[in-house]
Amino acid sequence: MLNVRSRPPVTDDPEATGASATRKRFQRRQRARRWVVLRRVLVGLAAVAVVAGLVWLVFFSDVLAVDGAEVHGTDVVDAAEVERAAQVPLGVPLATVDLDAIEARVEDLTAVRSVEASRAWPNQVRIDVIEREAVAAVSWEGEWRGLDVEGVLFRTYPQRPKELLEVQMSAATPVEALAESAAVIDALPMDLLAKVRYLEVASVDAITLHLKRGALVSWGSADESEDKVSVLEVLLGRPGPPAREYDVTAPGRPTIRP
Repeated sequence: MLNVRSRPPVTDDPEATGASATRKRFQRRQRARRWVVLRRVLVGLAAVAVVAGLVWLVFFSDVLAVDGAEVHGTDVVDAAEVERAAQVPLGVPLATVDLDAIEARVEDLTAVRSVEASRAWPNQVRIDVIEREAVAAVSWEGEWRGLDVEGVLFRTYPQRPKELLEVQMSAATPVEALAESAAVIDALPMDLLAKVRYLEVASVDAITLHLKRGALVSWGSADESEDKVSVLEVLLGRPGPPAREYDVTAPGRPTIRP
């Protein structure tokens, strides 16, 4: 009797082999996806921690707290006066300082035309000041005061500054007339301004130029100053003897008094 030994079945099914390889690739992709997700979570947590640390450092810690102010651009006004007016809060986080409030307080100083406050990291508030510039000198309450282009009296002089045009006014002259006279001065070109000895202001619409050669120019208000300048230059340049009075209050109808 012939004894035939049984053999284990040989699996050479290509479909089974392909399925196994597919499962392995799928598992590898799953592991890769999980690692990507985990890495993103770890990076996100690290970013949150960094942001939280920065927020604490900037807004709550005393590491970046204010310890003083830097004042720039002062000449007329004293830097210490600007610091006192600014009232920069010390010991608080620099990021929380109200810069607008500081600017508003400094702008209350008469000599300050504009101001910009900014953060000078890590511990200072920077205050940049633009001061008013005088275009004329006015005798006011026994003192010589500087008048800027907006008609603001903002500084004192020990004596009348020769480089500035003098503005004369009486006790009855309203204060708002100073702004009108400043606008007239600002409209005068340098060559015409050099011919003026002083400017007299009685009211908003009664401004007179006293020329160095003795003639008077009735200017009126600051309205139409550009046209008045053009007309006056023509009148002053006309041939013949100079006049004693020029009236350009209505530039379209100027008059001359010999």
